[in-house]
Amino acid sequence: MGILNVTPDSFSDGGRHADPARALEAAHAMVADGADVVDVGGESTRPGSSPVSPAVEQARVVPVIRALAAAGLRVSVDTRNAATMRAALDAGAAIVNDVSGLTFDPAAAALVAVRRCPVVLMHMRGTPATMSSLAVYDDVAEEVRAELAIVLDRALAAGIAPEAIALDPGIGFAKHAAHSIALLRDLAKLATLGRPLLIGVSRKAFVGQLSGVAEPAARRGGSLAAGLFAVLRGASILRVHDVAETVHALRVWHNLCA
Repeated sequence: MGILNVTPDSFSDGGRHADPARALEAAHAMVADGADVVDVGGESTRPGSSPVSPAVEQARVVPVIRALAAAGLRVSVDTRNAATMRAALDAGAAIVNDVSGLTFDPAAAALVAVRRCPVVLMHMRGTPATMSSLAVYDDVAEEVRAELAIVLDRALAAGIAPEAIALDPGIGFAKHAAHSIALLRDLAKLATLGRPLLIGVSRKAFVGQLSGVAEPAARRGGSLAAGLFAVLRGASILRVHDVAETVHALRVWHNLCA
C-alpha cells in the first residue's frame, strides 16, 4: 500500500502532493513500482495535528481518487469521516482505511456495511491532538489486542463481513517509541484476532530513534528493516512511502526464504 498524502502538513511528505497533477504522477509511479493499493489521505493525523472539515478533506482527495480510479488503479481512502468515505467510494475508491477504527464518526460503520467495501480498522486512543497523552500501557500488545477486539466486534455487529476487515495496530498512534517496538515484537498476539494485519512503520519516530536518523524522509533504510521484521512477525500488508525499495526488499527476502 503506497502512501499518497494530499495534505500540506503530514509529518514526512506534507505539501509534496498537494497539487493534483503531482499527486496523480506520484500515484502512477507507485503502481509502476509495485504498489497494489494507493492510499489517499486528505487530513494529517500526525501527533498534535488539528482536524480539517470533511469539505476541505473531500476537496483534496476526491478529484485525485476519481482520476486514479478512472485509470484503473486500486485506491483506498484514508479518512475517519463518513461523508468523505461516501464521496470517495462514489468517486471510485475501493477500500476505507480509518485511523479511528470506525469509532470517530457514528455514521461510518453503517456506511461501510451498506457499501460492502473492504475496511482497515486501526487502533488509536483519543484523537491526533490528544493521543500522545494516552500512551500508557502495562502490556502494550495485550492491551492493543483487547481494544482492537472491541473495535472488530463493533464492526461485525454493524454488519461488516469479517472477510472485508483488516486490522492495523496503529504504530506510533497513542504509542511512544518503546510501545511501537514492543508491539512489533509481539505481533503474534494480534494474529489471534483472525484478520489480516496491516502495518505502517514507514519513516516513523521509532525508526528514527533506533537508526539515529532525525529527518523522516531519510529513514528509508530503517523503514525497510522494520517492514521486513513486521512481515516476519505476521504482517500481510505494508503501508509505505518508498514503494520500489520495499518491493525489491520483499522480493529478495521471499526468494532467500523460499
